[in-house]
Formats: sequence, structure tokens, C-alpha cells
Amino acid sequence: MLTPEQDEFLRTNHLAALATGRKDGSPQLGHVVYDYDGKDVAISVKSYTAKWHNAIRQPRVALLVHEGRKQLVIYGRAEAIADDPERMELTERVFRRLTGNPDFAVTDEFVAGMNQQKRTILRITPEKASMND
Repeated sequence: MLTPEQDEFLRTNHLAALATGRKDGSPQLGHVVYDYDGKDVAISVKSYTAKWHNAIRQPRVALLVHEGRKQLVIYGRAEAIADDPERMELTERVFRRLTGNPDFAVTDEFVAGMNQQKRTILRITPEKASMND
């Protein structure tokens, strides 16, 4: 669905703004770290945040990735993932990207920390993309 240029841009960046819809219909925007694997975008979020609750209620979201004046907007559907082992598999993906360490591995201590922080995953499946520079 993405052009080769869009795919490459999404893979080489990792910071974005996630837009979700509030209960009253107004937009909510938050800064996120993500990982894109060529199929979907994984974002680690806390389960008590507006972006989590908004995405559960209204899964249509937008993700803005920009680098200077160049920007890519991804429109898609968010899926809320709160259960292991899938939550930790996707969390590991995000933290490999965040740390820049391809060997980052989830430990029992890490899982305990993620549970304490009430971390979950939003997985976004891109449906449409728009890019400009």
C-alpha cells in the first residue's frame, strides 16, 4: 500500500505524532516512539492515557512522521493489545527501535517494569498514506 519512498521514510524514522479522536469528537494529539516492520506500526502506550482509550473507542487514527519539512501521514486502524505474549513481542520490537539495540531482549525484570507502568501496545495497520516535502 505504501510507495517504496514512503516505506523507507517510515522505516528510517521512529518519532511521530499520533492523532486520535476524543469522546466529544475533538482531536487528541500525542508524541510517540514507534516501530514499523513493513506491515504495521507498533506503539507502546500506557493503558490509562487518552490515546489508549480513544483508540479503543474509535480505532481510526492518523500518524504524522516528519523530518524537517518532509512529512508522511499514515491513516489506519489501531488495535489495542494488552495481553501477553503478543504485547511483549511488540514491546520488544518498539524498544529495539527506541534503544537502537537490535539485540534488546525482554527479561522478567523488564516485563515487571512494563506491568508496573501499565504499558500496552497500539498496533496500527496503514490503510492510506500521504507524503510531501
